[in-house]
Amino acid sequence: MSRGEDRRAARETESDMKKFYYLFGVVVVIGIGVVGFNVGNSVLSSAATAPIELDLTDDEALVALAQGVTLGDDDAPVTVVEFGDYQCPGCGAFALSVKPQLEGTMVASGEVKFVFYDFPLISIHPNAFLAARAARCSDEQDGYWEYHETLFRNQARWATATMPSSAFEDYAEEVGLDGGTFSACLNSDKYADVVSANMELGTRMGVNGTPTVMVNANGNLRRINSNDFQSISSAIAAMTGSEGSN
Repeated sequence: MSRGEDRRAARETESDMKKFYYLFGVVVVIGIGVVGFNVGNSVLSSAATAPIELDLTDDEALVALAQGVTLGDDDAPVTVVEFGDYQCPGCGAFALSVKPQLEGTMVASGEVKFVFYDFPLISIHPNAFLAARAARCSDEQDGYWEYHETLFRNQARWATATMPSSAFEDYAEEVGLDGGTFSACLNSDKYADVVSANMELGTRMGVNGTPTVMVNANGNLRRINSNDFQSISSAIAAMTGSEGSN
């Protein structure tokens, strides 16, 4: 391949990524989402603990299936997106330290909404996929964010467990969920498609580690290199033109 062809191919790849980031940004802003299909209609003999193959070559279909979970006002002008892994210590620190600061300030004021996408690093975190499904099951009973934090607070307990399902069921009861309903969801393939789609979405967006945090403001999507509260709030101020304002 000639240098000119190399440059043309690089430009085409960059253009494709810009289109994909734009598509994702639009979906994040307006909150499009569809209920994911289940791979099977019956409860499996054991819980789905690994990603499944999805025929989602079309970017729009992928973005529609890959559902984030939103905290805050859907009409907030700024969106903070996290791709996270429940077995990742850095994600635990973010969930228990940085996210509460965002929630107590900019989310509470209506300026920001926070959206979490699952990105379990299954090669090093074998229990992370099931944990992501467990959190999705808790959302059926409106217990997602409390369960989300409970998983991170107890990460050291279940991260190395051979069979973490019992711990996940215990946490469901701790946060006041109906145990039978939660267990039926967990011990099935439900939400395996959504979590798998989230992983594929992150991969196509260049996510290669967790937590990966992005800010969407004024139609622009920017990846934040430092995941501390100050860096995120500074990026939001710069992107919204509110630096130095009172």
